[in-house]
Amino acid sequence: MAEVIIVPDARDAGELVAEAIADLVAGRPDAVLGLATGSTPLPVYEALRARRSATDLSRMRGFALDEYVGLAPDHPESYRSVISREVVSPLGLDPDRVHVPDGSLSGIEHAGADYEAAIGAAGGVDLQLLGIGTDGHIGFNEPGSSFASLTRVKTLTEQTRRDNARFFDSIDEVPRHCITQGLGTILRARHLVLLAFGAGKAAAVAAAVEGPVTASLPGSAIQLHPHVTVVVDEPAAGRLVHADYYRYTYANKPAWQRL
Repeated sequence: MAEVIIVPDARDAGELVAEAIADLVAGRPDAVLGLATGSTPLPVYEALRARRSATDLSRMRGFALDEYVGLAPDHPESYRSVISREVVSPLGLDPDRVHVPDGSLSGIEHAGADYEAAIGAAGGVDLQLLGIGTDGHIGFNEPGSSFASLTRVKTLTEQTRRDNARFFDSIDEVPRHCITQGLGTILRARHLVLLAFGAGKAAAVAAAVEGPVTASLPGSAIQLHPHVTVVVDEPAAGRLVHADYYRYTYANKPAWQRL
């Protein structure tokens, strides 16, 4: 069962998860962080930036979850650009240690296998940050994705394209294809941390945490993992049946247990 932590707001969530990452890096300076993009993980990155004077992240390695296919790497909304802008530069990471799937059309046939090999060569991901879409997708694993899937090219649903259109001038500019870590890839990470904020994510969070495990709701795959932490604000927790129990268990968590 996932540990569910309900916090007042996204800032508190960012501080909590940043502390866990700092603890991880303190014990293993070259730890591998799985990097999510979009607005959800920004509070974590902001909290880590505030810790730069106390936490040396320069040896930390990173692997992004996904990338658009056919979008130029220097496009401001390519995930390579986003990761560089929001993570690498602000946190003082070594760009050579941070990897993003190759979404260029040249070589796309083997880009997934190449990325899987790179993750394996790094020893796997220690802590994987995740968001969740309104339709329950994690990474770009849309409903119907296999729980055994590895990094591959996927076709984005119209719902996901509409959700991401806010980052572009119009929905027509949002690519129709992506390359994403598969659910099987994500489940190999040693610790999954899923974040969600706002009432718009409440149904997806409840289904992922408390609903049946089904490919129709990719986020439910987290129920198959032995070490999952779900951090949500009050609105995102609004449809959790066992919310009071989650609050009780976290309030009475032994001091020696970390995130």
